[in-house]
Amino acid sequence: MHRILLFVSSLIYIIMMFSCRVSRTGTSRAELPATAIDYIERYKDVAISEMKRTGIPASITMAQGMLESGYGRSRLAIEANNHFGIKCHNGWTGPTIRHHDDRRNECFRKYRTAEESFRDHSDFLKNTPRYQFLFELDPADYKGWARGLKKAGYATNPDYAGLLIRKIEEYELYELDRMVLNGNYSGKSEKALQSVTPINRDGMITEKTRNGNNLPLSGDNYSRIMENNRIKYIIVKEGDTKESIERELNLLHWQLSRYNELPEIFSPVPGQILYIQPKRKKAAPGNEIHKVEEGDTMYSISQQYGIKVKYLYYYNRMEEGSEPELGSMLWLRRVKPVD
Repeated sequence: MHRILLFVSSLIYIIMMFSCRVSRTGTSRAELPATAIDYIERYKDVAISEMKRTGIPASITMAQGMLESGYGRSRLAIEANNHFGIKCHNGWTGPTIRHHDDRRNECFRKYRTAEESFRDHSDFLKNTPRYQFLFELDPADYKGWARGLKKAGYATNPDYAGLLIRKIEEYELYELDRMVLNGNYSGKSEKALQSVTPINRDGMITEKTRNGNNLPLSGDNYSRIMENNRIKYIIVKEGDTKESIERELNLLHWQLSRYNELPEIFSPVPGQILYIQPKRKKAAPGNEIHKVEEGDTMYSISQQYGIKVKYLYYYNRMEEGSEPELGSMLWLRRVKPVD
C-alpha cells in the first residue's frame, strides 16, 4: 500500500512539474482553443494587425496557423508558441526547441507568446528573398498567395496550397482580408474616367488632359477617386503628402508604395497618378499596342495603362531597366511576336 501511495504521489508531482513548465514556456492545455472557431476568435486580431503592418493577407496567416499548429494544439504550439512551424534557419539567435519533422531532432524557433510567433511569421516571409514575389500579388488574392507559398517551398506537402484554400473558404477567412481592405475609400467611388489617361514620363497627368474635358477638376460632380483598367486611382493635388492621402483614403502605409511600384518612402507631386489598388497583368481590352512618344518611359507607360512594370518588360521581350525607343511599338496584353 505504501508503494502504491508513493507511486501515485510521484506521478502527481511529475504532472504538476510538467504543467508548471508548460505554463512558463508555452500554452497550458487548459488554455488551448477547443475548436477551429475558438482559434480564429483568439488570433484573428493579431492576423488583421499583421496584414495592416505588412500586407500579408490575414486569411493566409490564419489558415497557415490553423494548419501548421493543428489549431494551436501541436507540440510546437504548446511548448514553444510556434504556430507556423518556422525552423531556426541561419541567423536565428532566439530560444529554440528540438522536434522531429522532415528529419529527426530538427531545430525550431521558440517564442514567449503566440502573438510573437505571428509577428515573426510576417517578418520571416517579408525578409526571405524566395517569398518576395508574393508581395506583388493583390492582398485579396488568397489563392495566389496559397499557391505562391507552395511554389516557394514553405511546405513539402504537394497539396499545401489546396489545404490553405479549403481552410480559408470553409471558415470564410477571406472576410478578414475584406475587413482590412474595405476601408480604402471614404464615400462612394465613381467611374469618373473610362478611357486611358495620358501620363508623362514621371507618371503625371499631361497638361492637355488636365485642362481638357476628360478629367473633372472641380465642382459638385468631382470625384477624388477615378478608375482606369478597372483599378481605382487618384490624381495628386497641391498640398497632398503620402501621409495625408493615406489618412484621407484610409490606406495602409504600404499600399501606395506597393501598388505604384515606388519606394517605401516617397513624396507625391501634384498631377501624379497614384493607384489605390494593385495594377494588373495586362491593359484593358482595346489597348493592345502603345506607340512610344517623346518622354515615355516603361514606368510612365505602366502607370498610363495600369500594368505592372515587369509584365510590360515581359510582353516586349525587353531587359528590365532598359527603356523603349522613340516611335517603337509596345505590346500591352500579350507577348510581342518574334520578327
